[in-house]
Amino acid sequence: MTNQQTKGKDLETELRRAGVRITRPRQTILRILSETDDHPDAYEIFRRASAVDASISLSTVYRTMKLLEQCGTIHRHAFEGGPSRFEHAGVEHHDHLIDVETGDVIEFRSERIEALQDEIARELGYDILHHRLELYGRKRRTAAK
Repeated sequence: MTNQQTKGKDLETELRRAGVRITRPRQTILRILSETDDHPDAYEIFRRASAVDASISLSTVYRTMKLLEQCGTIHRHAFEGGPSRFEHAGVEHHDHLIDVETGDVIEFRSERIEALQDEIARELGYDILHHRLELYGRKRRTAAK
């Protein structure tokens, strides 16, 4: 079984465990989600899914994403200035850099940032339970020669 098939089965299993019926449109949405490694918004998921099955509605996408979020299998990100975007919850911890011009979301992990956060929390008498770091930037332009 491929990683994509495993992701799809995991999403389906969580919905079934929550007592949700797996309809044909939901199967398509789950397959689309299992094939993505980016951070699509609901409309992009709808666009991809409706290319496969024209009967899928945007409201079905929204309802499915809400259910997946409630199950804890999908994280919703409300990046500043844009629609909510989604990613799989099972991925290793990482932070995000959002390109303010293109909307691209770049995932990164920095051991230096993680260590600094732990140091600050420890100095203030806290243990970090969860954190989210979002950086917003614009790609540097190189000078023309």
